[in-house]
Amino acid sequence: MLQAKPRSNPVNNAEPILAALQYGDSFFPSGAASFSWGLETLTSEGAVSSAQDVHLFVLAQLRGRWVSFDRGVVSAAFEKSSNIDEVLQIDSLVEMQTLASKMREGSHRSGQALLQVHEKMGNKGAAAYRKHVLAAEAHGNLNVMQGFLWARTGMTAKDAVAVSAHSLCVGYLSAAVRLGVIGHIEAQRILKSIHPVISNLCEHPIPICTNLRSFTPMAEIAVMRHQTIDSRLFAN
Repeated sequence: MLQAKPRSNPVNNAEPILAALQYGDSFFPSGAASFSWGLETLTSEGAVSSAQDVHLFVLAQLRGRWVSFDRGVVSAAFEKSSNIDEVLQIDSLVEMQTLASKMREGSHRSGQALLQVHEKMGNKGAAAYRKHVLAAEAHGNLNVMQGFLWARTGMTAKDAVAVSAHSLCVGYLSAAVRLGVIGHIEAQRILKSIHPVISNLCEHPIPICTNLRSFTPMAEIAVMRHQTIDSRLFAN
């Protein structure tokens, strides 16, 4: 007697969460560990010197840029991931709206590193987009590459947005640990306390790409001044 095959239950499908865990893990070789996004400058100048300072700084980046800029870009690139021409347009738009050259350079290096890793892992579309980058037809900005590549991993759009916020926070907190401002336990406490904030921000309407905005002058100016500090661990 033939037995019917058990049908896959979407509710029990673990692949999206496993993809989110893999690509949002600091263990994933994305190249993010090379960047502090201004935190090293602020630490060297004494503007950030405690766990409370780090906490407030990360919150400022989430509220001042991620929710109104990065989140919209990741969502749009995720949605348009099957159309490289439209992703190229999003990439150009992000380039025009990122005014600080050092922020652009960091975004290029991080995004292109992520793109190269995904190409080596066989992520469909990564090789095609990298050809545009190598031909100077695309910039490979980080937030664009996150949405474009994560859409091809089995991750859901909602998970991609959450991983984007998580990655941003972990990047800053990891930099703060390496700079000696906080310890690992303090970093975990801060990350846990920020989870409700991220959850709340995710409830806001997602900005469309023609209405992106950001206001994080402290970080952007710090990135510009990074080359003036004597000893540097990070690229920006």
